[in-house]
Amino acid sequence: MTETVAAIVAAHRAGTILPAQTVARSFQRIRDHHDPAVFISLRNESDALAEAEALAAKDPAQLPLYGVPVAIKDNIDAAGLPTTAACPAFAYSPARDATVVAKLRAAGAIVIGKTNLDQFATGLVGVRSPYGIPRNPVRGDLIPGGSSSGSAVAVSAGLVPLALGTDTAGSGRVPAMLNNIVGLKPSLGLISTSGVVPACRTLDCVSIFALTTDDAVTALEVMAGPDAADPYSRTRPLARMTAFPAGLRLGVPRSGQLIFFGDKASEHAYRDALQRWAALGATLVEFDLEPFYETARLLYEGPWITERYLVIRDLLASSPDAIHPVTREITLPGARLTAADTFAALYRLQALRKVSDRTFADIDALVLPTAPTVYGTAQVLANPIELNSRLGTYTNFVNLLDLCGLALPAAMRADGAPFGITLLAPGGRDAQLASIGRAFHADTGLPLGSRSLPQPPLAALPAGTQGDEIAIAVVGAHLSGMTLNGELTSIGGRLLGTAKTAPDYRLYALDTAPARPGMLRIEAGSGSSIELEVWALPAAAFGNFVAAVPPPLSIGTVRLADGRGVKGFIVESADVGGARDISSFGGWRTFMAGTATI
Repeated sequence: MTETVAAIVAAHRAGTILPAQTVARSFQRIRDHHDPAVFISLRNESDALAEAEALAAKDPAQLPLYGVPVAIKDNIDAAGLPTTAACPAFAYSPARDATVVAKLRAAGAIVIGKTNLDQFATGLVGVRSPYGIPRNPVRGDLIPGGSSSGSAVAVSAGLVPLALGTDTAGSGRVPAMLNNIVGLKPSLGLISTSGVVPACRTLDCVSIFALTTDDAVTALEVMAGPDAADPYSRTRPLARMTAFPAGLRLGVPRSGQLIFFGDKASEHAYRDALQRWAALGATLVEFDLEPFYETARLLYEGPWITERYLVIRDLLASSPDAIHPVTREITLPGARLTAADTFAALYRLQALRKVSDRTFADIDALVLPTAPTVYGTAQVLANPIELNSRLGTYTNFVNLLDLCGLALPAAMRADGAPFGITLLAPGGRDAQLASIGRAFHADTGLPLGSRSLPQPPLAALPAGTQGDEIAIAVVGAHLSGMTLNGELTSIGGRLLGTAKTAPDYRLYALDTAPARPGMLRIEAGSGSSIELEVWALPAAAFGNFVAAVPPPLSIGTVRLADGRGVKGFIVESADVGGARDISSFGGWRTFMAGTATI
């Protein structure tokens, strides 16, 4: 089994493997991996297994992360585990989950443990932690990337299929590239940061590591939404992914503007990635990268370093030696910046944001290297600040300009080092990036993570409702072309597509006029998958339509084969006595065609 989130959830819903078995496998893999630097703390395995077993009392169709093991970066609160931010002197025991962790649990995810990071999320290298340096599972001499080092390694190595990081200057993207996985950096404010140790409070994002874009978006959909507990939270509607768009225009830097620091392998890999985009149908449009470089310089040369200083100011005063020496060196200048420095930088940033807006006026997204090169652990330890800065060449400006980003694997270089590209777009275009990014990643054919897992075929995207529409599943006389379909079309119904139920149903031919079927839900996995159509009805018409449904039919929640739950026609067991079981036909249309030939 390809161990994506989607595959795991499908297996759990089908009953071919239990959530507790998947959780136990994660703990066993962590033990077998023999790298104590990946996790700072782990849950008690018995507690995690009990939580997984308790999911049996819930409706799997309502749990998009049903039984999925997840890892949490250790600057994000998870009740029952300490939060350290990779600094033992800073550690505390949170009374409750961060909002994002609470949402993951509510969606059926099982928290496994807290992962290592560059201390206080300051760094892109993954080597600045008293808890050790996680080993890069793709190529062992390379840095794991940071600051979300443990989370990225845990996903790449197959310890968990999903992990949370944070991203202020690239911490959710650089480790994704170095570990050959997907890193999703959402729009600012789309995901709450309540319960997250801040790095730069005005710029911080919770990020997502996964093996595929689809998995990352599933987690994003679970966690997105405004949060009154987070003053930087925003109401930013999250659209659904769509098919690869026609007329896609991707921005690429003008000739001579890209920097690879002499790394010819990465330079060639980027050129190959652009050729792949062109072959997929994208038009490549040159833009001026220099204003973006200037924005990036503001992050560590401007007043935003003071935000990092404020987080650890008290600890710097009381126990400076408790802070990693490189973190201390980077952060201390934040104490010296003045209000005049701050306003000067804010004025310049506002001007640069206008330049960014103009850039995107004729471009759907930028496509850049995630990082210009790769470095070994020994190299970074010998030159920690300069090499770290180089890794942020294409990431440091993103949050300052309120862009969303999607880091994708693009190639495996001849020397065994991974190379990746990042898509960037104005905040609010997260679904658009995912829609085009999933197609690019699939086209590479690259294995997932470090374990050479094959990519699964791209799942068909369900057509979505629009505005106030409500989806409804029909299985009988309301199907397209059948006797009652006009009841849907006359009130503005719109066909979204065909689908099948989960294998949890029996279909009966009821004694009604006109002829109708009744679909009965039985024990999960012990029935048949029934063909149906999903329609979208205007909200204003939905109530009257449902009210007119005659007995013995009613409207309930129908579980689809892809895990979704939609409103649809069902029947109670008391109403099918004596009715003919027609489940073997697979659907009402096939049954009616068969009876017409008799």
